[in-house]
Amino acid sequence: MKPDEVRGLWLGVLGVAIFALTLPMTRIAVGTAESPQLTGVFIATGRASVAGLLSAAFLLAVRAPWPPRDAWRPLALTSAGVVFGFPLLASVAMRHVEAVHASVIVGVLPLATAGVGAWLHRQRPSVGFWLCAAVGSVLVVVFALWQAGSRVDVRSADSLLLAAVACAAVGYAYGGRLSQSMPAEQVMCWALVISQPFTLPLAWITRPLEPVAPSAWWAFGYLSLFSMWIGMFAWYRGLALGGTVRVSQMQLLQPFLSMLFAVPLLGERLEPYSLAFAIAVIATVFAGKRMPVRVAAA
Repeated sequence: MKPDEVRGLWLGVLGVAIFALTLPMTRIAVGTAESPQLTGVFIATGRASVAGLLSAAFLLAVRAPWPPRDAWRPLALTSAGVVFGFPLLASVAMRHVEAVHASVIVGVLPLATAGVGAWLHRQRPSVGFWLCAAVGSVLVVVFALWQAGSRVDVRSADSLLLAAVACAAVGYAYGGRLSQSMPAEQVMCWALVISQPFTLPLAWITRPLEPVAPSAWWAFGYLSLFSMWIGMFAWYRGLALGGTVRVSQMQLLQPFLSMLFAVPLLGERLEPYSLAFAIAVIATVFAGKRMPVRVAAA
């Protein structure tokens, strides 16, 4: 590989490692049902507010032009998916499930994003792709039902995580489509900036009025600075240097890294069956992304 491709690969790994800490850090920030910390609404809107202010400073520093008129609708959908939908739903859910559990559920996200992207680009994935998507989805549902048992709170949390995956898939797909005509890092920055009229007031209204553990604030700072902002730059720069096809495969590492981070940070146990389900889900994602996709006839 060329030096730029090697740099891109390592930047991709760095971005995935940063994103992999998102679920464990969200668990620390939101707390548990027995010991709640920050609310899910505050975490979602607060991290977007901090990242949005940083994004505004970045866009001013690089003198980024205003997005064209036809970019505003995709930007709004990107913002709805990855600035509001995924952070909000995942933050609310993480109070009731462990990070290891959530990593398995969210592991199907790359395949969901590929499916939405194929629909946006009017592509026709092969039967093999949809078979992989179906198998991956069934594995996630079986794992969720098995883990939840009769616990209503866990079942509700799993439903929120699946809805978060759907939101993220739509946001990533629209953001990726827009990145074909705009610099990718500017796409996410604009998506954060246009959300400020909503996120800033909501963050202020839902701010904690009671003392919160310092660890929750540290986790919130990580989510705001790294998960929502620095990780984005590393990831998109890696895609540009190393190529989307090669670097995007690094996403397959994310569920496993999330599990590994959750063990020392949260004291969670990595059960063999959780690891087995994660491997099976990621195998379907890997196979699905290698299935042929053709452009639909006009």
